[in-house]
Amino acid sequence: MTQPAIIQTERGLTIAGTRITLYDVMDYVTAQYPPQFIRALLNLTEEQINTALDYIKNHREHIEREYQIVLKESEELQQYYEERNREIIAKIRAQPPKPGTEAIREKLKQMRASD
Repeated sequence: MTQPAIIQTERGLTIAGTRITLYDVMDYVTAQYPPQFIRALLNLTEEQINTALDYIKNHREHIEREYQIVLKESEELQQYYEERNREIIAKIRAQPPKPGTEAIREKLKQMRASD
């Protein structure tokens, strides 16, 4: 009996033998990245990326529903931690720079200004 290539884990639908979810792949599919680029980014084999893309194609409606839930939960977590850490981040930003970091801070400032 062959092992399933896509498995259900606590993280959601996952490519077997990896920690990569189909939602990770969906991020790149949605952004219209080519399959070989996705494969290289996620360090997948040819078989793994093809299986993932086929699964997404064959179960698109179900995957899209789950993907939207994952995106919503991710956004909620992001907002929660931004709010939770707002005061801490403000305190850190208010601290004076550490001695000896002037040159690198100036270089960073110039880089940001050129963007």
